[in-house]
Amino acid sequence: MFSRKQISPPNTPLEEEKDKYYYSKYKETQFSLNNPNLKFGSLVFIFLSSWLLLLLFWFPPKTTNNVAVLHLAHETQNPETINLTAAAATKSPFKVPTCDPSVAVYVYPLPPKFNAGLLSHCKTLNVYTDMCPHVANRGLGQPLPKLGSAASWFATHQFIAEMIFHARVENHPCRTLDPARAALFYVPFYGGLHASSMFKEANLTARDELAVDLVDHLQAQPWWGRNSGRDHFISLGRTAWDFMRATDGPDFGANSLLNLPAVKNMSVLTVERHPWQGSNQHGIPYPSYFHPSTWQEMLTWQNKVREMKRPNLFSFIGGPRKGLEKAAIRNEFIRQCGESTRCLLMNCGPSGASKCHEPSEVLKVMTESTFCLQAPGDSFTRRSTFDSVLAGCIPVFFSPHTAYTQYKWFLPEEVKTYSVYIDEKSPASRKIEEELLKISGEKVKAMREKLVDLIPSLTYAHPNATDVGFGDAVDVALASLANHVSKMMN
Repeated sequence: MFSRKQISPPNTPLEEEKDKYYYSKYKETQFSLNNPNLKFGSLVFIFLSSWLLLLLFWFPPKTTNNVAVLHLAHETQNPETINLTAAAATKSPFKVPTCDPSVAVYVYPLPPKFNAGLLSHCKTLNVYTDMCPHVANRGLGQPLPKLGSAASWFATHQFIAEMIFHARVENHPCRTLDPARAALFYVPFYGGLHASSMFKEANLTARDELAVDLVDHLQAQPWWGRNSGRDHFISLGRTAWDFMRATDGPDFGANSLLNLPAVKNMSVLTVERHPWQGSNQHGIPYPSYFHPSTWQEMLTWQNKVREMKRPNLFSFIGGPRKGLEKAAIRNEFIRQCGESTRCLLMNCGPSGASKCHEPSEVLKVMTESTFCLQAPGDSFTRRSTFDSVLAGCIPVFFSPHTAYTQYKWFLPEEVKTYSVYIDEKSPASRKIEEELLKISGEKVKAMREKLVDLIPSLTYAHPNATDVGFGDAVDVALASLANHVSKMMN
């Protein structure tokens, strides 16, 4: 839906060296064939030359590739063919979105206290960690040159999608500066960052104050009244549970943003929607580590993923959880994986937690595995699902709410084309290896190809890029939201 002009393809971060061939010229030697020594020498020369040509034909010399793939401990099967495929292309092979009036989006110029002003207190934006390194580079975080180009790979925080979304929409070709022409009104509130800074605030009025101020501000705007906010939307980098404080039950630190009547009129884009009370909520991907600026970078990475060797049948990255049900399934996965010679376990308990926060270590495990177990985390969803897709590791789900009911705008309706589902309460969940071995190699290949096709639409392109040449997560969200709002209004 969004048209963009093409730009000259820059060098990709994984550009490989081409072999250099050197040729030498030989002067013709004059000699007489009447000389028997020359006759014999000529025959020997012809025989040896023929034998050498035969050897070269059957055993061609191998080229070398010194480019490290993602700083991982394995090679691709045919890296030369992969990079030449990307380099040879002069036009994007992806479906490039185009803009039409139904996707014209206006970005509200909110007072700084609702977004940029919060960043001045980045050290206290999360009660558990210093967020200053993570809000850098417009929410992408710190560059990761070990993984490839420092302009495309970042240690992106899992709960930062709202910042990246804002940065992308500000630079989006479908943005309009004239609210009279807008079909969508984007409210760039950094609600997730604010919520995580207030988790331990005991005063509920103080915890809800900024959300209430936001609604008051919006309802005072002339464009809100046009459709009572039904054409307005916000994006949130945390789960819906963090904004839906219940009147009864334990207090987990949530505020009441999504319970406010005005916000219920809006569309809410969130990394995890409420499966039963989220009728106006729509799931968007957690951000992973790859933020390309060009379609050439995307194509190169897709080709790398296709060819990666995967010595492990399956893997699990995670640690124990508190709570009877969560603890039971996590402990079962850790047990099964630890006892299997076909499983690679990265235990995120106290002894292995540091590796679990290293993107290069996480992607190394996933790119060496055929299947990646996706156990529910503190809530139904987990960022690991999107890391898995990026790595071409087929996700194995144990709850439909980890992905299937969450990301309907982004994932195929036929879930078996890209994932495996094992009911966590079924006998099959106690013999995961046996279940995975039942899947044929041909089926695995088809599922991985489907995953590779999904990578662009689940990736957040670099916010500074304009003509990326593929539809990223923000493109998909805007097009799907425009369609949803249009149907709702009509």
